[in-house]
Amino acid sequence: MIALKIEDLKLFTSKLFVGEVFDQFLAKEAVIVTFNTFTIDGSIRSAYYSKEELEEMNTGQLSTWAMMKPFCFSLIKGKRLPVSFRIILQMSKEGTERFLASRQIAFTSDQVKGLYINIRYEDDKLICVTGTSVSVFTLDKTLDEEWDQAFKGFLKQNEIPYLEE
Repeated sequence: MIALKIEDLKLFTSKLFVGEVFDQFLAKEAVIVTFNTFTIDGSIRSAYYSKEELEEMNTGQLSTWAMMKPFCFSLIKGKRLPVSFRIILQMSKEGTERFLASRQIAFTSDQVKGLYINIRYEDDKLICVTGTSVSVFTLDKTLDEEWDQAFKGFLKQNEIPYLEE
């Protein structure tokens, strides 16, 4: 787990809320504080959709960030900055499988419950904290270290400057 301070807040938030840079991630949760606190659970409520719609959407248990982004953006846009926001993004199961295979990590995708990015904005600072969750006990930190490096690479690839905290 690492904490990275984003140096260019405007660039990052533009890529997060307007661009497509983070669209492939799943949205586990979003909490946005403006004139009220808005809490959004990213869990898909299957009862809302028909069986055909669910099959067509081909989503799992969580919404994609692309699905939730317009709602979150509508809460923060305007003349005033939000007081704070916290967004938890998770790598999809397919993305996790590709990540494990490409890094030759000795976990199965069923053992890796999540590869996370916790995005926190407060007091004019934006911090991204990486995290992992596994269903087995291990002292091996390879997964954590590889995920940390992969996220730093993701930021560099998308030209998002950061400092390690």
